Amino acid sequence: MRPIFALVILLAWPLAEIAGFVLVGSVIGVGWTLALVILTSLLGAFLMRSQGLHLLRTLSQQSQQGQVPPSSLIDGAMIVVAGILLLLPGFLTDLIGLALFVPFVRRFLWTIIGRRIVIIGSASRTGRRRGPDNGSEPPKGSSGGADKVVDLDEGEFHRTSNGKPSSPWSKGIDRDRD
Repeated sequence: MRPIFALVILLAWPLAEIAGFVLVGSVIGVGWTLALVILTSLLGAFLMRSQGLHLLRTLSQQSQQGQVPPSSLIDGAMIVVAGILLLLPGFLTDLIGLALFVPFVRRFLWTIIGRRIVIIGSASRTGRRRGPDNGSEPPKGSSGGADKVVDLDEGEFHRTSNGKPSSPWSKGIDRDRD
């Protein structure tokens, strides 16, 4: 995203929210508008809690079966974003938040932005990372990190001052070894 586009959105969004408050307030009144904002915040908290608990149960079941649940993780992230958007005051954020609770909208949004996102799996089980092609190749520009790790024991490492005054951060290290 270009910086100027982000700046325009950052400035236009609050103005659009204020315009939404004015339009809704002129139609249904100030009291009902405030009640609607509070109601959507409570609805967001409730939906985030119930959907989040369902998601945690699903993730737990899938992880106990040894499955990697990427779709559940993506759904969970979108549900959290949806709940946060519903908690924020504003009708545009509420509309986007409510839309993100619909599974079809989440899948559609993921098909749009999913191509630009690379999911890197944990290297703890396989020792390798998964790249954007879901194969075993590491992402471009990465060596996987496996051949850059040097493991030293205490006896194999020694700090010397080489005639330079010792650093205040390593104070006492050379004296402890002697």
